[in-house]
Amino acid sequence: MPLSRLFLRPGELTVGIELEQAADIIRSRVVPGGETEVLAIGRLYGRICAEDVRAAFDIPPFPRSPLDGYAFRALDGAGASNDSPVELAVIEEIYAGQWPQKSVTPGTAARLMTGAPIPEGADCVIRQEETDEGRRRVRLFKALSPGENICRQGEDIARGGLLVSAGERLNYVHAGLLAGAGISSMRVYRRPRVLLLVTGDELWLPELGEPPPGKIYSSNHALLSARLEELGAEAVLAEPCEDDEKAIAERISDAAGEIDLVITTGGVSVGSRDLVPEALGNLGAEILFHGLNLKPGTPAMFSLYGRLPILSLSGNPFAALATMELLARPALALLARNGALELQYENGVLENGFPTPSPGRRFIRGTERRGRVRLADGPHSSGVLGSLRGCNCLVDIPAGTGPLKAGDAVRLVRLDQGGGEAV
Repeated sequence: MPLSRLFLRPGELTVGIELEQAADIIRSRVVPGGETEVLAIGRLYGRICAEDVRAAFDIPPFPRSPLDGYAFRALDGAGASNDSPVELAVIEEIYAGQWPQKSVTPGTAARLMTGAPIPEGADCVIRQEETDEGRRRVRLFKALSPGENICRQGEDIARGGLLVSAGERLNYVHAGLLAGAGISSMRVYRRPRVLLLVTGDELWLPELGEPPPGKIYSSNHALLSARLEELGAEAVLAEPCEDDEKAIAERISDAAGEIDLVITTGGVSVGSRDLVPEALGNLGAEILFHGLNLKPGTPAMFSLYGRLPILSLSGNPFAALATMELLARPALALLARNGALELQYENGVLENGFPTPSPGRRFIRGTERRGRVRLADGPHSSGVLGSLRGCNCLVDIPAGTGPLKAGDAVRLVRLDQGGGEAV
């Protein structure tokens, strides 16, 4: 389809736009996030480092003992064995956290505990099990080589060594490295702020009590905001908005400048009460595509209001979740500077069948374990959430596929990789 066909009039629904084409359009128009903030290392998990961080000193900062034993000169223990022990004078006892007060000289040794600094003059440490554990004089039953059983100064990270690179996703290992380097906070990229605007005259929030006749509780609020948080975004919840193009436009206009991405649900198809395209058109937003060649979530739309990206999704809960997963992740990957958020496809083999043919491309819920994929039991309709419980993937069924059976090879998108891991 020519690119010019993607720029649409409000309410005009395209057909034939593939998911990959839509994702590429989103990537081409979303500006990578650049704002940063400084956080304590205890709050860094999952955040993206905004600068290179280097060690200001050697780690460890001095040579130390990895075990309980005795430090001495290897030359003085030459030839030591069970049958012919070597005896040395013990000059002091050093514990972790203490600094040696004496130097090891020929014929002497210092008793050490794990983590204690190596005294000057010593070049090896014998484990106490290989001695008679003497207090004033110690007998050695084994000969050692210089450097044996010593943690060298800077052997973990040398002064000036790189602790964290800009762009790395931070985890518990980084937290340990930073703490060991005496760093209590660092600069990271700010989490993307995503406004979640749920539309529909029928929606009601649980905290308002029992809904009046004709109203239903909104599950999209909790469903999508929880997933956004799992993906590392900051979900900003607006109250449900009635089907009113002016109200929808005002909510989006008011958020501009404070939000990095808007996600709307409902009102995006071509019915008489589907007013999101009209509202965006009245704002002067540039609609880049409206309609995908897949189910669920066919009427998904992407637009820009100035530089603010707006992703408009179906109001059906599973359709909203599936298309948010497929389309929001490319946007979030840029906004968060976190490439691990991009969709990750894997291959699997079905354990059970799916009797319904798929004339068009379709994503259905499933559970993958060790390459085996079990499709969810129960209804697969776009308004049903119950059969999503326990699922960890979306199975990508190509257009023109007939009924699936156990043993068929399939391609899937993981749902349990909320940002990936990096060490």
